[in-house]
Amino acid sequence: MKNITILGSTGSIGTQALAVIDGNRGRFCVTALAAGRNIALLREQIAKFRPRIVAVFDEECALRLGEEPGLPRELKILSGPDGYKEIAALPENDLVLSAMVGAAGLIPTVAAVEAGKDVALANKETLVMAGALVMEKAAAKGVRILPVDSEHSAIFQCLQGGSAGEVRRIILTASGGPFRTWTREELRRVRPDQALRHPNWTMGRKITIDSATMMNKGLEIIEARWLFAVKVEQIDVVVHPQSVVHSLVEYRDGSVLAQLGHPDMRVPIAYAFSWPERLADTGEFLDFRNIPALEFYPPDADRFPCLSLAGDALRIGGTMPAVLNGANEIAVQAFLEEKILFTDIPEVIAGAMKSHRVVSAPTLRDIMAADGEARKRAVKIIEEKKDWLA
Repeated sequence: MKNITILGSTGSIGTQALAVIDGNRGRFCVTALAAGRNIALLREQIAKFRPRIVAVFDEECALRLGEEPGLPRELKILSGPDGYKEIAALPENDLVLSAMVGAAGLIPTVAAVEAGKDVALANKETLVMAGALVMEKAAAKGVRILPVDSEHSAIFQCLQGGSAGEVRRIILTASGGPFRTWTREELRRVRPDQALRHPNWTMGRKITIDSATMMNKGLEIIEARWLFAVKVEQIDVVVHPQSVVHSLVEYRDGSVLAQLGHPDMRVPIAYAFSWPERLADTGEFLDFRNIPALEFYPPDADRFPCLSLAGDALRIGGTMPAVLNGANEIAVQAFLEEKILFTDIPEVIAGAMKSHRVVSAPTLRDIMAADGEARKRAVKIIEEKKDWLA
């Protein structure tokens, strides 16, 4: 029996992870759950999976949860960043699923690594912000970082076909999102409800917007660099609208291995939970007689500049990826609140990056400071833009 703690249990990845656990009760047990403000859903999860400890966003949420009827007497309720850190480092954890949204997932994920716990990583921001630091800590503690992103899980699986020294490049696939063929003028008129309609995947709001801007693929480039210890020059991106090929690895002899499947996050979640084994009947099986033609196109960095901004941040290094990520989170939220245009998102990020003084070998404190600075700068840029538009 493997004891699993889920950071971000009420989000898209967290709920699908619990579905995988529910279908494999003889193999997995829920030790603890961390959620934000969705107390109603967390209450249902507690009733079904009986964790011994949970953590929520703040003390107010903890009080609300504590007032819910029928909670187990022995349930311990924690709150805030300290609560998240405590459940990530529980001694009985065998595996911690890091599925919190955004930069908030970094500190508890580091806590899990420092406690010597294997991590199933869905929170890409952890490696975007602090890739070198986290991977160094994981190596020192003998911790496995098992990818949950569909693309990185695909690469992880394809890498079983050869040694690291034989890899020529890794190729991340991108669906292209809902605006793959839109002109720059059409992109200026994109509304939040349109951007939230991903053609293939069902995901949370923030990652869905990132997919539409292609920032999600940019963040995945940075994540891949650290997960697989490759140079940025060895990472390519292709647009694959069908989302059947989840990513590929090209070897030095010209062979290319690809991982295919229906767009279903339960499959990479299950593989991270059960690795090196595979669980039976996790997802739908492909019928190769009926799948559509598989298409591949180069990404258009002119219409989707977030991809280039991420590449620039990775090449600059140090605290710059944290700035990229923090500014993006602010810009995405502003777009969802209709304070800026869809095409303003990369402008806000570029502005925050331009004003940042990079710390080349940052500590965790430096990284968090850069994140905070980027958010403040992004807010200021948005306010200035609003005044200018007015």
